[in-house]
Amino acid sequence: MTLFPKHKNIWQKIIMLCVDDVKEYIHRPLVLFSLLVAPLICIFFFTSLMMAGLPTDLPAAVVDEDDTQVTRSFIRTMDAMEQTDIVAHFHTFSDAREAMQRGEIYAFFYIPKGTTQEAISSRQPHVSFYTNETYFIPGALLMKDMRLSAELLGLSLTRETLYGKGLTPERAMGILQPIVIEKHPLGNPHLNYSVYLTNIILPGIIFILTMLMSSYVIGMEWKKNRQRQLYREVGYSQTTALAGKLLPITLIYSFFILFIDVYLYKYLEFPCHTGIFPMFVTGVMGVLASQGLAILVFGIFIGQMRFSMSVCSLWGILGLSLSGFTFPVSAMHSSLQTLCYLFPLRHYYLIYVNQALNGYPIGYVWSNFFALLCFMLVPFIVMPRYRKAFLVTKYKP
Repeated sequence: MTLFPKHKNIWQKIIMLCVDDVKEYIHRPLVLFSLLVAPLICIFFFTSLMMAGLPTDLPAAVVDEDDTQVTRSFIRTMDAMEQTDIVAHFHTFSDAREAMQRGEIYAFFYIPKGTTQEAISSRQPHVSFYTNETYFIPGALLMKDMRLSAELLGLSLTRETLYGKGLTPERAMGILQPIVIEKHPLGNPHLNYSVYLTNIILPGIIFILTMLMSSYVIGMEWKKNRQRQLYREVGYSQTTALAGKLLPITLIYSFFILFIDVYLYKYLEFPCHTGIFPMFVTGVMGVLASQGLAILVFGIFIGQMRFSMSVCSLWGILGLSLSGFTFPVSAMHSSLQTLCYLFPLRHYYLIYVNQALNGYPIGYVWSNFFALLCFMLVPFIVMPRYRKAFLVTKYKP
């Protein structure tokens, strides 16, 4: 490690320490993979996985024992829906159930014999649809389509009855749909899952990698028993030592935050009312907040690199679950509703939803920016422990 002349100022020491660390990273393939390759793989994997926005043409089937013009028209309508693809027509309920058990279809619609006649005769026929909720997303999407299809079938049968009683099409539609309902999804008008999920998953992965690599680069000084030498070379300043060790991590993952924002909002044209720069600033604050947590964890478990990395990875993974973008915080247990605000990703998510998606002013999320700033400042709580650790504490495997 380079010895710094006494006349060097703090920033020169930090920069020279960064250069030494980068040279060391070049000879460590696993470190280079975590810093450069893993983020790229995650970015292109998740964006390509959900490129279509929503799963489409999910295989489904129908059992039409009635086989009338009305039911055939209904099947064509259901097949035309975006998420549904009628891949088979079965003659019996048992055949359709066995196909779903084999995984060939995710759902099927059952129309018993006499459905059309019962509807025309003003009796109440029964139709059924079955979905395989073992596969939650396709099952839920097909459930939505089939529920809508069942309502359309009921309306079409009622329409035939009204036509049979001599009503004109205008009168019949006035009875069937007296009020026309329009849907206007806000923030994500295309109902694109990728707009909602990818914008949080990718920064969440960057935050996890930031915490892991920050714990790793700090802990390596103790593992190689060179923490005293580092402390002496930076002028006995634990702040300078940590800044020099973590600055390359900060710059690399901040670059990936910028790459994610440009890729999502410029290339993929995801909605962003605030523009790229405010989201980039928010992402960099998330990276610094994650590093603050890593410094805090290592400061508590000083000298224990493996345990600190385990705590950081666990905290990062919990952040993906408790940030609220996969399961609403309001539906969680009251204790978890409080705990979720201890994760930087939760605050990043609220800033993204309120500003990027909904275009609200910063006044709605000032508390979340303040929380990220607090995460960035928590290392000062354990700075006295680092002073003792650099001089006394040894590596604990």
